[in-house]
Amino acid sequence: MITKQHTVHTSAPANAVFAYLADFTNAQGWDPNAVAVTRLTGDGGVGSTYRVTSRFAGARTDLDYELAELEPTSLIRLRGHKSALTAVDTITIDPTATGSAVTYAVEFTFHGVFRFLEPVLSLAVNKLFTDGAEGLSAHLEKLA
Repeated sequence: MITKQHTVHTSAPANAVFAYLADFTNAQGWDPNAVAVTRLTGDGGVGSTYRVTSRFAGARTDLDYELAELEPTSLIRLRGHKSALTAVDTITIDPTATGSAVTYAVEFTFHGVFRFLEPVLSLAVNKLFTDGAEGLSAHLEKLA
């Protein structure tokens, strides 16, 4: 399993940050590796599903996510799964005196032959995560 976590600080209030990030289709705007994000089912609440087309390790790949947990203004958790990979994305939002602290954490579990390639794939995960954290920070400031 590969895990990554990064906290960004923004002057945007927690409720605005939550509203923006809880609509997972907005990931296409803040994650530079997300080529397309489409809601497949649901109304955006728990149980809604999304297809994310991303650039990963030099290729385009689709991963279907389900919104697993949603706690207003504080927690968003999505789980993605396909035969080669299970991904869990967790976003926590904490109000601060000057805005919000947003912690973005990912867990990637590779399956089958891909689990043996995890040391090499960790380089691609690092880039994917770093790009996403930088994009998140830049876009959240626009909400302030």
